[in-house]
This record gives sequence, C-alpha cells and structure tokens, in this order.
Amino acid sequence: MNELCRMNEDQFRRARKLIRRLCANYDGGNCLPLDDGDPCPCPQLISPTLICKYFRAAVLPTDRELCAEIMGGVHSWKRCAVCGGRFLAKGNRALYCGPCAQKERRRKTRDRVRRHRG
Repeated sequence: MNELCRMNEDQFRRARKLIRRLCANYDGGNCLPLDDGDPCPCPQLISPTLICKYFRAAVLPTDRELCAEIMGGVHSWKRCAVCGGRFLAKGNRALYCGPCAQKERRRKTRDRVRRHRG
C-alpha cells in the first residue's frame, strides 16, 4: 500500500480507541519509538491519515470491519445470498453471513441425510 488512506470521522474515532486499548507503542498519549528523551505525541492519534506502520500492521487488523472499511483489500464486504445483509467475507467463496451460514449448513445436511436414507 503506497498511498496514504484517509479515515472519516467515525473511522478515526474507532482507530483512536483501538490505539489506546491495544497499541504496544502507546504510553499515555505518547509514542514510545519516537521518544528520544522528550515525550512525542502519537502521530496516529492526531492524524486521520494512516501513517503509523505498526498501527497498520498490528493494531488495525484486530478490528476486521474497520480494516475492511479503511483498507479494502483482502477482506471485503459481500451480500448474503439468503437475507441480503452485508457481511465481512473471510474468503472469496463466502456466500452467507454468520447466522445464515449456520442455517444453510443445517438445511443441506438435513437434505443430504434424507436422500441417503431414501
């Protein structure tokens, strides 16, 4: 990813919460790798642009929805074939959201067993 991704206000708010909760480099508003004796504020907390490589690689993927909204890429939103709702696909062959996938799996198993029994 060469270009810098900008976040809208809601995404930026969610990213700040993630940083405060999960970032190993966050220390009370300061960034530990940038600390050279004087405290330096975390640049990702004050900028709606993705600039911190650690945040992008380690913290952002923990919130899959936010990661998909900001980055796009591998994980993308799809429409469920049964209910039509949006869900975050884990792979390129996913057809159903979580609850519908469970129902469809049970229905297909039931049909297969019925055919087998005759």
